[in-house]
Amino acid sequence: MARAGTLIESVMDDIESKIASRAYLPNTRLPSVRAQAKAMQVSVSTVVEAYDRLVAEGTIVSRPGAGFYTSGPIAPLDLNQIGPKVAREIDPLWVSKESLEATPDALMPGCGWLPSEWLYQTGIKRAMRSLARQNSLDLTEYASPKGSQAFRHFLQRRLLSQNIEARPEHIMLTESGTHAIDLIARFLLSPGDTVLVDDPCYFNFHALLKAHRVNIIGIPYTPNGPDLERFAQALADYNPRLYITNSGIHNPTGAHLTPSVAHQLLTLAKASELVIVEDDIFADLETTRAPRLAALDGLVQVIEIGSFSKTVSASVRCGFIAAKPDWIEQLVDLKIATSFSGNRLDSEIVLQTLTDSGYRKHMEKLQGWLAKQRIDVSERLLRLGIQPWIQPKDGMFLWCRLPTGTNATQLAQDCLSKGIVLAPGNVFSQSQSAHDYLRFNVAQCTEQKIFDVLDWALKQQQ
Repeated sequence: MARAGTLIESVMDDIESKIASRAYLPNTRLPSVRAQAKAMQVSVSTVVEAYDRLVAEGTIVSRPGAGFYTSGPIAPLDLNQIGPKVAREIDPLWVSKESLEATPDALMPGCGWLPSEWLYQTGIKRAMRSLARQNSLDLTEYASPKGSQAFRHFLQRRLLSQNIEARPEHIMLTESGTHAIDLIARFLLSPGDTVLVDDPCYFNFHALLKAHRVNIIGIPYTPNGPDLERFAQALADYNPRLYITNSGIHNPTGAHLTPSVAHQLLTLAKASELVIVEDDIFADLETTRAPRLAALDGLVQVIEIGSFSKTVSASVRCGFIAAKPDWIEQLVDLKIATSFSGNRLDSEIVLQTLTDSGYRKHMEKLQGWLAKQRIDVSERLLRLGIQPWIQPKDGMFLWCRLPTGTNATQLAQDCLSKGIVLAPGNVFSQSQSAHDYLRFNVAQCTEQKIFDVLDWALKQQQ
């Protein structure tokens, strides 16, 4: 916890935050007194006093002739201590908690999911009734490590419709898309490795990668895909291990990857050892198909992942990984080691819902609803001086620039006091360059109160 604010206490805070983030492990030699004084632009006597107090508290130890060292067991991992400090309102973990713990009467134009009444509840209920009537192991038994054979055959056909060739043995079910990325990170990354993400990108990518203690580099995202010049420069400068992206409906911008950018991106990747994780969670919301990197690459350097929390249910969790066979086998071992088995019941409910005769028709209606909402919400935001970055072809998101001089974090704070949960731009931005942007979920923008409160909050900053 931060102290009162004297220079001595600021030095102590610096050391303690590095211990909490595991930048300093047990028995790590601290910078010399002079080096620490120079780094923090304080006097040597200030650092001497700070180190002496930390020794008295047992946080560090003094070894005569050798310097100062951290002591004790490894600190419990504190994600809030990793990376540069940001305002709590643009901390990905805070925004997630605020959305997930919102009261029933809160309005959430900043959240990343559809209202429950927009989902195919009829199909979910039908699947649950069907399972309850069966004398089935699905209600009680562990799942096989790779997951349901029937579901993996279904995913094979689904992926083939996107020109991705993956046999059932090349596919593994996971608990969610986040679980899929976590397993891949455990499999391929070590602390200190570099991972590329889009800037902006889905904010939980930042939080998850922080937990793996990697170096995160943001690549500016354009309406056609990542900035290829900056991408090439990052490859040369950092030798990254992973790049995580959406090729279809990009979160938060709603953009689509174009064929030209996709081909050039893969050409750059193939000249390195970069592995690309393509998160395809919004596939069922597309009416205009974007090229898939996994299809162009043939699952050589691209891993395809997805889940159904955005289109089936966030309560009934199921995702998948499609990758080359030897990687799948090793990922299965990791899955057994970390979660033993999958959720057999959830995967069966999701499969039955996806194959229900009404699912396709429901999705067509949903696509139509979203198209109408994107137009309606864009017009209402424009009347407030809020400008969509692009007009997306599909999906639920509008990435919007606020009027000149408006700070999105302050706007979010003001709106939260009125029961409106927003998503400030910098929560999505590794470079913290989106201070005047907000992401809007058009499906969650049906109430007039949202626009009334936005109008009031914008006037507060004028």
